[in-house]
Amino acid sequence: MLEVGCRAPDFELLDQDGEVVRLSDHHGRQHVVLFFYPKDNTMVCTLEVCAFRDAHGALSDTGAVVLGISSDPVTSHRSFASRWKLPYRLLADTDGVVRQAYDIPRTFGLFPGRVTYVIDKEGTIRSAVNDPLRASRHVYEALRVLKGHRTS
Repeated sequence: MLEVGCRAPDFELLDQDGEVVRLSDHHGRQHVVLFFYPKDNTMVCTLEVCAFRDAHGALSDTGAVVLGISSDPVTSHRSFASRWKLPYRLLADTDGVVRQAYDIPRTFGLFPGRVTYVIDKEGTIRSAVNDPLRASRHVYEALRVLKGHRTS
C-alpha cells in the first residue's frame, strides 16, 4: 500500500455514466475518499458501498468527495449504482492500472483488495485502511480523519 504522507498518483477513469474522472480535478477544491473494492454485487462490497452511501451526507459536510473503484466495467457500475441508489461515482479500472499504482494488496492472495485512502486537497494521502472483511471500518476511519483534518 502507499504510505500516509505520500502524493496520491493521478489517474483518469470512466464513471458509471461513461464520464471521465481525474483525481487532479479535485486538487485544491475537495478532499477525496478513494475506496478500492473487489467486485460489484458481492456481499461485503454491497455492504461497503451502502455504508458509504449512508454516510455520504456526513462525508460531504467535511468537504470530501467519495469515489469507489473496482475492475468492473461501466455497465456493471451503472446497474450497481442504480440498484443501491449510490450518490457518488464508481470508477471502472478494468485493466487494473490504478489499483497497481496505488499498490493495493490482494486479499488472501486471491481476490482484489479492499483499501480506502483519504486524500487531502493538495493530493497527499492522509489515511490508508486495509481491512478486507470489515467494510464499515473504512467509512468510520474516513470520517474520523476528515473531521480531524477539516479545512475550508
